[in-house]
Amino acid sequence: MKSKLETQFMQFLGGRNLVFGLLVLILLGIVIYIYNKISFIFHPFIVILSTVAAPTILAFIAYYLINPIVNLLEKARIKRIWGILIIILGIAGIITSITMLVAPTIETQINDLIVNFPVFVQQMSENFRGWIDQSIFGPYYDEGYDWVVANLSDISSKIGAYVGGALEGIRNVANTLTHVFIAIFTFPFILFFLLKDSAKFKQYCLRLLPPKFRKDADHILKNMDVQVGSYIRGQIIVALCIGILLYIGYLIIGLDYAIILAITASVTSVVPYLGPIIAISPAIIIAIVHSPFMLVKLAIVWAAVQFLEGHLISPNIMGRTMKIHPLTIMIVLLVAGNLFGLIGVILGIPGYAILKVLVQYLYGKFKIRYNRYFGDEHGTYELKKNKLS
Repeated sequence: MKSKLETQFMQFLGGRNLVFGLLVLILLGIVIYIYNKISFIFHPFIVILSTVAAPTILAFIAYYLINPIVNLLEKARIKRIWGILIIILGIAGIITSITMLVAPTIETQINDLIVNFPVFVQQMSENFRGWIDQSIFGPYYDEGYDWVVANLSDISSKIGAYVGGALEGIRNVANTLTHVFIAIFTFPFILFFLLKDSAKFKQYCLRLLPPKFRKDADHILKNMDVQVGSYIRGQIIVALCIGILLYIGYLIIGLDYAIILAITASVTSVVPYLGPIIAISPAIIIAIVHSPFMLVKLAIVWAAVQFLEGHLISPNIMGRTMKIHPLTIMIVLLVAGNLFGLIGVILGIPGYAILKVLVQYLYGKFKIRYNRYFGDEHGTYELKKNKLS
């Protein structure tokens, strides 16, 4: 009986294939070790990938937004290429018109905010200091202030030590602007060919695989497409709705710099949970400086918008496609942020969705394999039909 169980277990793990798998992992570890020692050889390829990554990511985000509309036009017997051109030109025209109408107001508010924001911060600090002095925390505040003065009094000399790196900073800024220009210039071309030839590219990639794996690979790609596409479309639509609602609310309560604060909230709200916290910070500072009653009105507006977003907008737009627990989202954001910075925070959830599809597929294969070798003796897993969810 023992030998039979051992045979079953070895067959379950893959038998001889397990040995080959372990050898492949060992060889992969050796390759990674060698790569780490001679990584400078691959620097040109890393530069190429980093250059292409930004416009490609932007193109994929726009692809998931525009492709459903292109498909609808194609069903209406409009050739795909003409539908793509109509949509791209239409969106470009709308963006240009809105920019021309709103740009002067935005420019004025940005200039005023840049000038006045340090004053707002100083006034808030003075108000906070006055409140602290009248409370039991006054002596502790003075001690903390004295410590800061004693330990950071030579901060000017420390700053001067870094002035020599100014040219390096200028060069970094120039490189960043170059990457931004390249991304903006190449993004429409990548988007056009994604919309035009995405199906052909997918079929081409599937034909590269052995016929045995093509059906499973196609199923995985469809699941990834549903998960990532639903998230991107839903998150951007929700962000636009939040921006519009906040702008209306700020206008109603008379908060200064309404359009800038609304745009900031709309952009940052693409990051779940953390985005609203970042977005409300400048609004709170401006409201506190204006008056305590303005802070109360701001709280009412934010509570109303968050209620509408949580109970009306997100449930109807996002649906239940992602099925990710809030705690999981927080963990993903923290880990992705520590690993990849701002890009990780923005792309962490779509990346998790892709990884989730792969893990679900592998777990499904594991259950099938377990049922084959141990099901009759120890009970079987309940298998669900393969449906896109």
